[in-house]
Amino acid sequence: FTLVFTLEYALRLAVVKRPLRYAFSTWGLIDLLSILPTYLSVLFPGSQSLLVVRILRILRLFRILKLTQYVEESGVLIGALWRSRRKIFVFICAVLTVVVIFGALMYVIEGPEHGFHSIPTGMYWAIVTMATVGFGDIAPGTSFGRFVASVLILIGYSVIAIPTGIY
Repeated sequence: FTLVFTLEYALRLAVVKRPLRYAFSTWGLIDLLSILPTYLSVLFPGSQSLLVVRILRILRLFRILKLTQYVEESGVLIGALWRSRRKIFVFICAVLTVVVIFGALMYVIEGPEHGFHSIPTGMYWAIVTMATVGFGDIAPGTSFGRFVASVLILIGYSVIAIPTGIY
C-alpha cells in the first residue's frame, strides 16, 4: 500500500502545474506524512512508533469521497470554541481546583495505608472519579472517604453536564 501511495504522490507531483505549491499545501503535506513513516522505519530501526502517523491516510478519504465540503463545518465548530474560550478556561480552572482540593483531601483522610501515597495520587483518583471512569485501582477505605468520594461523583456528573450549556 505504501508503494501505491508513493506512486500516486509522485504522479500527482508530476501532473500539477506547480509541484512545490502542492507539496507544501495541506493535502500535499498529509500525503507526504502518510507515506514517510514507512520509509523512515525501514531506514532507521527503532522508529516504528512513527508508523502511527500513517493514520493520516484516513484524511485522504475526505478528498477521495468528496467529503471536503465538511471541512468548512469544522470551521464553525472551531469558531464556536474560540468564542467560548473564556468560559472554557474558567470551567477548566474550576475543574482543576476541585481536583486539587479533593486529591489533597483524600490524601489527608485516607493516607498511604489505603493507597493514597501522595497528593498527586489523590489528584489522579479525583480525575478518575470525576470522569466517572472508576478504574478501581485506588478506592477509599474509610466511611468518611467514601462519603467524600460520593460527593465527588456527584460533582463529576455536573462536570459532564455543564459544558453542554456552553455556547
